[in-house]
Amino acid sequence: MKVIKTKIPGLVIVEPRVFKDDRGYFFESFHHEKYFEAGIVKPFVQDNESKSVRGVVRGLHYQTGEFAQAKLVRVVQGKVFDVAVDLRNGSPTFGEWFGIELSDENKKQLFVPRGFAHGFSVLSESAIFTYKCDNVYNKKSERSINPFDPKLGINWLINKSEQIVSEKDKQAPNFDNAEMNFISL
Repeated sequence: MKVIKTKIPGLVIVEPRVFKDDRGYFFESFHHEKYFEAGIVKPFVQDNESKSVRGVVRGLHYQTGEFAQAKLVRVVQGKVFDVAVDLRNGSPTFGEWFGIELSDENKKQLFVPRGFAHGFSVLSESAIFTYKCDNVYNKKSERSINPFDPKLGINWLINKSEQIVSEKDKQAPNFDNAEMNFISL
């Protein structure tokens, strides 16, 4: 596998080795020792999967305090534009976002450390999205940032007329008003 650092420290792209032949393909979507060697050291304790239709924008979600989560995300079917926003106070990239296309074709994964908000938009007719988490979900610790906050200026690659967004995400506070308690390491 190949690990590519992004412009934001701690946020990395994982490109697995894919073995293809006339029968199809095979790849390791996760191997604890190899990921540990790559610096992804927390054990994952929960796997999540969602299916969404074209135009859905999910996010920007995160958990605070002792329930903060690191995530290893990938697309099983379809194509998404995946986004992570640095919420770590004191980080040189605090408030910056990084986006990448993840798809069943490119098989790329994104490791999102604790201290980031995360979201994605669906670019294909539908997408199945999966993520490993290093901490369990806790409703009381769940927070969101409005995905359309002009300060962040995220281009979700979906025309406004096609965007499907939950009321909860539409009502989320902007970046400047969001609750954050992360400290850069």
